[in-house]
Amino acid sequence: MTGIEAVGGSRFARSSGRTAARTSTAFAVPEGGAAASNGVARVAPTAALASMLALQEMGGEAPEDREARRHGHDLLDALAALQRAVLTGGDDAAALERLADLAATVPQAADTPLAAMVSAIAVRAKVELARRRL
Repeated sequence: MTGIEAVGGSRFARSSGRTAARTSTAFAVPEGGAAASNGVARVAPTAALASMLALQEMGGEAPEDREARRHGHDLLDALAALQRAVLTGGDDAAALERLADLAATVPQAADTPLAAMVSAIAVRAKVELARRRL
């Protein structure tokens, strides 16, 4: 997942095996007044900003895109389960059945790059099914 950098009071960077805190000057809460006497009040603007950004991100995606993204993740999970079953010598019939169910109905996404990605995952799933079902 992609993160948002430089929002908040500090960021962490890994240098030579140690974690060092760096402060960012991009956003600052004024010192003094109620914010200084109550530590929770100083955190509230950052928490509110994070909540607003999360709501904005959720509202920007069409419902069919959310469904296609979820289905793509499910297909990837089923492919990974099939891989684990093959590598461990386990029963891959259940993994093949789940993969076949998911590959049978692939929702169409409104977002073109997302649709292409989900389509590529579905093709890979169908190739795996064809390889194992003579």
